Amino acid sequence: MSRQGVLLINLGSPDEANEHDVRQYLREVLMDGRVIDVPPVVRWLLVNCSLILRRADEATHAYQSIWSPKGSPLIVSGRSVAEKLEGALGVPVAVAMRYGRPTVSLALRRLYSAGVRELTVLPLCPQYAMSSYETAVSHVEAEIQTLVPGMAHRFVPPIFEEPEYLEALEATAAPMLAHGFDHVLFSFQGIPERHLRKSDPTGSHCLGSEHCCNLFSPARRTCYRAQCLATARGVAERLDIPEGQWSVSFQSGPGREPWTRPQTETTLKSLGARRVERLFVMCPSFVADGPETLEEIAVRGRETFHSAGGGELTLIPCLNDHPAWIEALCSILSRQMAAAECAYAN
Repeated sequence: MSRQGVLLINLGSPDEANEHDVRQYLREVLMDGRVIDVPPVVRWLLVNCSLILRRADEATHAYQSIWSPKGSPLIVSGRSVAEKLEGALGVPVAVAMRYGRPTVSLALRRLYSAGVRELTVLPLCPQYAMSSYETAVSHVEAEIQTLVPGMAHRFVPPIFEEPEYLEALEATAAPMLAHGFDHVLFSFQGIPERHLRKSDPTGSHCLGSEHCCNLFSPARRTCYRAQCLATARGVAERLDIPEGQWSVSFQSGPGREPWTRPQTETTLKSLGARRVERLFVMCPSFVADGPETLEEIAVRGRETFHSAGGGELTLIPCLNDHPAWIEALCSILSRQMAAAECAYAN
């Protein structure tokens, strides 16, 4: 009987926090056609003649500011999660990165050598986006077909409103909010609005109206913004945060084209101008802390909030290897593996 195993895949991190490795990592990310979806020649020119030149110094500084003695926080926590899950589930568990190392190919070889023939793959991207969940799935699928074409496998769908995921987020936030707060901001990674429209299977729903994310539609299965709002609403309800004391924003990227709104920077300025004294920021699109949380929010975001007149900004840590997250992953993966076992048996 074939043996089951688990592959966790996150987006990635440079090998070291130096300019050479950061440039190499950024180039790999930005040359992905699901991240910058323009013709290859245009993408090459844009990445190598503009984006890398403008972003490398800032990105290097961000990574250096959050780097730990053990390396990248994202990779360190990922390995910890994999180790704890392996002990809890009793099956081989590997962690890999869509960009950088550890690579998917290395993880697949190790799992295959450990006897794994039925693989459950969990992209650590709770909400669907072509530049995160979709590219991770596509990359793993291609590597499986190349390296271990006979390995049965299935992908865990986006977990944006799985009860266990929402409860894990609640567990990380509740102790910090217990002493009082004025406002909670759910800040998600932003994506170009063009990606929302491109992922819309109906071709007419996403961004078609002011309240499109609150309307039932087949587009919700692949609508990043709608899924982010569903996550925030689910956590706010579990934490019993009153309406008016929580909001949602999106951390935006480079360029002039419109990204998902409202923007986090603009929202922080607005909250600061309202003289909000105790602001807590949660980043549910990231399951592990990295520069997007530890530097962009906890450092630059705090400065933006203070400069606008706000009081104290506190970052609620990501799930990382929190016990509630390990428990949630065990439950989600056990359910998926049981379903897979039934499917393979038939």
